[in-house]
Amino acid sequence: MARKFQRRTENFTCEHCGEPVTGDGYTNHCPSCLWSKHVDVNPGDRAADCGGLMEPVGAEQKGSEIIIVHRCVVCHYSKRNRAAADDDFDLLIELVSMGNPF
Repeated sequence: MARKFQRRTENFTCEHCGEPVTGDGYTNHCPSCLWSKHVDVNPGDRAADCGGLMEPVGAEQKGSEIIIVHRCVVCHYSKRNRAAADDDFDLLIELVSMGNPF
């Protein structure tokens, strides 16, 4: 049985905005544009076959955390991810004002 979370420290170049991103093992989206990529079934497993870009379509605040909602532009799969400390604050505020698309 696969673990639900597998920490992977990986650097990548954002396929949406082209920014280089330094991963810390928990990084799952670009801190500059907040876009992600549909690569996991469970966090870190790299088992998804889709590979589509995941657009940040909304967010919600849960206590002191902001949860970003990403939706794959290819297969429309949706996933919730915690915002990171280095995420673009103005984009996070814009997403929170849009609400949760679920």
